[in-house]
Amino acid sequence: MGGFIQFERADQWHMFVRSFDIDCRVPDPIRLKYARAQKLYLLGWIDADLIKVGELIALSALELATRDCYGQRLQESLEKKRARKPSKPVKANKPLEIKFADLLEYMVIGDGLTDAQMPMVARYGGSVVGQLTGATKPTLAQRRNAMAHGDPFDNSVVGGLLELVHDLIVFAYRRTLT
Repeated sequence: MGGFIQFERADQWHMFVRSFDIDCRVPDPIRLKYARAQKLYLLGWIDADLIKVGELIALSALELATRDCYGQRLQESLEKKRARKPSKPVKANKPLEIKFADLLEYMVIGDGLTDAQMPMVARYGGSVVGQLTGATKPTLAQRRNAMAHGDPFDNSVVGGLLELVHDLIVFAYRRTLT
């Protein structure tokens, strides 16, 4: 979207990656998992394959954040829908499965996320919403699934992924951070 940023020295790379630190008010499990992803990105200066592992960890931090922020609300919404549609026989106690893709879509549909609210989009242009709702392929959930269940080193590094995950986590916790 916005071209390539080049780094001549490791300290420039370090400053860039650290510019996406997560606020200390985000719960520790999410913040620490995301910090691991940042470390892997930093080590990517030495071996670029480590960035691919960092991408997977970043996406898992995002999934944890979305489960924390939206999981209960989405569960309740799905249970209400299930109660209105008694046409399919469902085991009474069978829990509803909430997928990462559902949580990402809920950010848009249930929490009102728009491209205008994403600092990354403001800086570089483009769109993020489609990667959450499924309008743009691959979605973030599809990327995560391909890395986790396929070959994590199968594709090249996804430019801007760490920054996007940062912005999405900050959006999810925005009420906590203000």
